[in-house]
Amino acid sequence: MSASKLKRGRVLALSGGIGGAKLALGLAHVMRPELLTVAANTADDFVHLGLAISPDIDTLMYTLGGLANPATGWGRKDETWTFMRALEQLGGETWFKLGDGDLAVHVERTRRLAAGDSLTAITADLTRKLGMGVRILPMSDDKVRTRLDTDEGTLDFQDYFVRRQCRPAVRGITFVGAETARPQRELMAALAEPDLRAVIICPSNPLISIEPILAVPGVRAALRDCVAPVVAVSPIIGGRAVKGPTAKMLGELGVGVSAASVARRYADLLDAYIVEPEDAADVARLGLDMAVHTARTIMSSLADRADLAQVVLDVADRLSTGCPTDRSS
Repeated sequence: MSASKLKRGRVLALSGGIGGAKLALGLAHVMRPELLTVAANTADDFVHLGLAISPDIDTLMYTLGGLANPATGWGRKDETWTFMRALEQLGGETWFKLGDGDLAVHVERTRRLAAGDSLTAITADLTRKLGMGVRILPMSDDKVRTRLDTDEGTLDFQDYFVRRQCRPAVRGITFVGAETARPQRELMAALAEPDLRAVIICPSNPLISIEPILAVPGVRAALRDCVAPVVAVSPIIGGRAVKGPTAKMLGELGVGVSAASVARRYADLLDAYIVEPEDAADVARLGLDMAVHTARTIMSSLADRADLAQVVLDVADRLSTGCPTDRSS
């Protein structure tokens, strides 16, 4: 067992959906799961067919609970679709797919929100009943919603992402409600812990998965001030995103589709940045005050996820002890 596996401090990860969930699962395999807390983006949340849906929380729950569909990365494995077939027969909206098992989660969440329970309490109960030890926190119990300014007008995120399959060109992004949202209490407490081992920014879309979390008042400042090393994994490899619209959106917004452009967005937060070897020189040329570490960041298997998670923790642990980080693949 490596030295980093023996360390006992809590780890906090910031995550969106599929990419972040992969690294979170790897972390849960190389450390004690009960010491891992994942703060999830909730700006993708929306109400559909009268139901409160939290896509990133659900992807994290299903992935960490061993329930995720391995072919898609979202939804549940061995899902059935009786509800959707019946809805289609009735002429209802079927652009957002809700499997029967997935539907039960949304019904229960909606019922409890209507009864006055917080999203934090509901998520804690759902994760416990699904048998996982990892703590999943919404970034806020207040409503924050991602709106995209596109060449087809202003679109809610799920309308852009699912209904229109990311086809419209993005001109701007707004997190409606973020300016008045309160950060989740346990998230802020974790960032203030003196023995926090590490903060990990997962390889999720920086624009629509991580930056909504950072937009909640107090979160970015708390990250800058926390005593633990902050380590991010690049979601861009060689100018391409592994999955999703990250590269398309970065290009359309004129940010630059590169690991270096993501590093600039996180520059005030990071102690270390993990990239593929081909991207290291571009990031190093920026001259930012962060260690640049190279590793294999594509997570095709559980072993890949665990290996990358171990690299992330080892880098964080070396930073904590004042040891230089290796820059080898």
